[in-house]
Amino acid sequence: MFPSCLSPTSLYGGFLRVCLSAAGLTSQTIDIDDETTIHFWGPNPKPNSKSPPKPTLVLIHGFGPHGVWQWRSQIAVFARDYNVYVPSLVFFGRSTTKSSDRSEVFQAKCIGKLLVEKLGVEKFSVVGTSYGGFVAYHIARMWAERVEKVVVASSGINMNKKDSDDLLKRANAEKVEEFLLPTTAGQLRTLISLCMFRGPSYLPDFVFNDFIKKLYRENRKEKLELLKGLSFGKDNTVNISPLQQDVLIIWGENDQIFLLERATELKELLGKKVRLEVIKSASHLPQFEKGYKFNNILKHFLNGS
Repeated sequence: MFPSCLSPTSLYGGFLRVCLSAAGLTSQTIDIDDETTIHFWGPNPKPNSKSPPKPTLVLIHGFGPHGVWQWRSQIAVFARDYNVYVPSLVFFGRSTTKSSDRSEVFQAKCIGKLLVEKLGVEKFSVVGTSYGGFVAYHIARMWAERVEKVVVASSGINMNKKDSDDLLKRANAEKVEEFLLPTTAGQLRTLISLCMFRGPSYLPDFVFNDFIKKLYRENRKEKLELLKGLSFGKDNTVNISPLQQDVLIIWGENDQIFLLERATELKELLGKKVRLEVIKSASHLPQFEKGYKFNNILKHFLNGS
């Protein structure tokens, strides 16, 4: 057990906050209605009027540590040319709600209301990884006139029940929360082995336990409800509609959460304006494992090349 000042997780969290501030982002919290509060990192709400306008890019995290942990390799790079927003989904970080709705559609409504109604963002592109890809898909569907481009990274929004069952077998688990919401160092090691092509297996258990204490115990009950509230993977039929925007799918070739075959199928399901990029020697976190490659692919797509 670490004192707070010596916790590896807390120390790295402090480093991340310094990086975000250096990139021009500030920590902000907004009540989007009477029930729900969303925390996010975004541009200074009082921008320099002499600065030229920038396009807006929204980065939506997956299950696990909240957004700034998952997008650290992208924030500094894209903040130079974009107004970057990194929201914490409801029950992650400091985002909360009194609503009983636990679906990814509800998460999409919350982020959409934040951007459109509260922040007045006219147009934006959205990038979602894993669970965040589910949310990004619904944002693009519900705010089609506002969303310019969509990026789905390592997100099996076309998963079926067989995929869910096979994932449990690969994780050697009876329930999905055993590895998505780990309570022991062993469970966290399993999650990392599924998410990364080469994970940090050399780290001792006390580091993993500190990580669990700081990042996985908060709102655990509500996160369990979020997993149960997912509409994807409940049966063996896939019911998703094509998107009208240009769509980029980015996938790690060795992804063990959502296998590569799901990416190939998803490309056919999401419409005619869909491009698939597969990153070699990467698993479920290509934006972290192969940040330079991921960022170049994303830049070219957003710039229209």
